[in-house]
Amino acid sequence: MTHGFVRPARLDDVVEITRIQLTTWRVAYRRLLPQHILDQLDEDWITRRWRDAITEPPTPEHRVLVAVEQQESPSAGPTSAYVVGFAASGPADDTALAPEEDHTVLTKAAAITDVLVEPRWGRRGHGSRLLAASVDLWRTDGFTTALAWTFAEDRVTRRFLESSGWAPDGVSRSLDVDDLLVPQVRWHTSLEAQEDPVVTSM
Repeated sequence: MTHGFVRPARLDDVVEITRIQLTTWRVAYRRLLPQHILDQLDEDWITRRWRDAITEPPTPEHRVLVAVEQQESPSAGPTSAYVVGFAASGPADDTALAPEEDHTVLTKAAAITDVLVEPRWGRRGHGSRLLAASVDLWRTDGFTTALAWTFAEDRVTRRFLESSGWAPDGVSRSLDVDDLLVPQVRWHTSLEAQEDPVVTSM
């Protein structure tokens, strides 16, 4: 029997979070970003980044959550648990803005910077659980809206957000990746009390 759940990330999750990010980026973004950029991702730097995010978050509202798949043997033997994805979010800051955009958009807004599920564990509801847990925490923290950027050509993430009740807010920008401009689209959702949709596609 298999169960999935979400919990706060711990220091001993850092290696798995880093591995999941590298693996997922190299699979999901291989047609969006130059191959040499993906090949040269700095594993040590990414590891330090996640260690700091977990052990020294800038504010109590900055959080890293992990999705865990727990498998029990039919004979009620030992249980195996695997970290299969993660989400990182916090109060929206300048990185949530488009160039020359007014800061008023950041008022009472949370921003999700990463929500990744390793491809081999996809379509088991892990992404949905990560997003739902994040929404619950944002509401507890008093945020009224949430923002997220996606690559314009990242159809998987865009479908996932749309099925979860998010929508593009009409704002876009382009990232300069080794002299290649990669367009991004910003998504938003209201955190006012409402019935959250149930999605199982990620």
